[in-house]
Amino acid sequence: MDAHAPSMHIAMFPWFAMGHFIPFLHLSNKLAKRGHKISFFTPRRTQTKLQHLNLHPHHITFVPINVPHVDGLPHDAETTSDVPSSLFPLIATAMDSTEKHIELLLRELKPQIVFFDFQHWLPNITRSLGIKCIQYWILNPSTIAYLWNGPRQIQGGELTEVDLMKPPKGFPDSSIKLHAHELRFLAATRKLEFGSGVFLYDRLGLGSSLADAIGFKGCREIDGTYADYLEIVYRKPVLFSGPILPEPPNSTLEEKWVSWLEGFNPGSVVFCAYGSEGSLPENQFQELLLGLEQAGFPFLAALKPPNGFESIEEAMPKGFGERVQGRGIVDEGWVPQQLILGHRSVGCFITHCGAASVTEALVNKCQLVFLPRLGADHIINARMFSRKLKVGVEVEKGEEDGLFTKESVCKAVKTVMEDETEVGREVRENHAKLRNFLLRDNLESTCVDGFCQQLQDLL
Repeated sequence: MDAHAPSMHIAMFPWFAMGHFIPFLHLSNKLAKRGHKISFFTPRRTQTKLQHLNLHPHHITFVPINVPHVDGLPHDAETTSDVPSSLFPLIATAMDSTEKHIELLLRELKPQIVFFDFQHWLPNITRSLGIKCIQYWILNPSTIAYLWNGPRQIQGGELTEVDLMKPPKGFPDSSIKLHAHELRFLAATRKLEFGSGVFLYDRLGLGSSLADAIGFKGCREIDGTYADYLEIVYRKPVLFSGPILPEPPNSTLEEKWVSWLEGFNPGSVVFCAYGSEGSLPENQFQELLLGLEQAGFPFLAALKPPNGFESIEEAMPKGFGERVQGRGIVDEGWVPQQLILGHRSVGCFITHCGAASVTEALVNKCQLVFLPRLGADHIINARMFSRKLKVGVEVEKGEEDGLFTKESVCKAVKTVMEDETEVGREVRENHAKLRNFLLRDNLESTCVDGFCQQLQDLL
């Protein structure tokens, strides 16, 4: 840390999901490395899942929160990992019911800044206590610029599929084109009550409107046009923390994965991971596996069994296991994604387009195939990275039904893995350029230093 810059006390209060806790903790590590004090709010039982990621325990303190029980939730449920997606709104209700506890903690701890995301009620508390608050997002600013209430100048669930087909007024990009099935999904989510008596997009948009600043994981060189647009819409600073690349893992790859991967040529294995919090329907699960088989490359697929199936084996296409024996593995357990992506044998990554997964993939040499799950940021990420930045290829889906086929999976994999295609050459070159940019000496360090200075300027 600059010897002349005073250290700050920052509180972190992310949405109750591991996919939010972990990136907030990665950011906390970067800030703590510069001497800043971090109070990290987390549900009491979740703390043990995060402790191993705290690289600066002298500067980062976990502050346990008691999460009140909400009718309809299992008794020990604290985060989205503990429940099916249909119960996520009740997790939001449980989080909202910590409001009084959070106010007492903030009065006691007296941080200068609080980082939050889904807690639309927090800015009113911080303002009354003379604390600054930043709504901090791990998703791409293009998602907020395209979908949020502020740019759309609307509140509630009024937007239709036709409205969402067009970008909001002044949106700085023409690469985001949405399919009919995506428009139906996005219009439906605008009517989703997320917590007691609040629509999802009202919750998110209120936070953006009331925060002192909006922050993003990323850098201005890539996403600056969206930040400029959001600064005009919200009339407040939009800050970038830098890409917040995951630290090199302390652990090494298990011997069973090493020995299997070492049996193949460098850059020849296709790795598919479809996220830790959802499964594909049976027909799409089977089409994905058949597409991997048809592409002809060795593959490792980390997938959950489809709904209604107890195991991966019983959901596989008939005869599939025997046909791919020796060159294909389908695993339903947790796999160390970051370590596998870094292995020299892996040449292609099929991703569901979650922000953390895309970042992990971009800094490795494997080529990218985008198979977005039906989520706002996943869809926009897929369009951004395939059509604007052109660093990978998106699997084609049916316009109306949103279904992909084994042929479309096979085509996307072959496009990025084989040298003959013009598209393949272009995405490989673009990915290499973006990877080199992200790994450039001092890029992240310079971004985080600049971010800290902007935080100081808010005080």
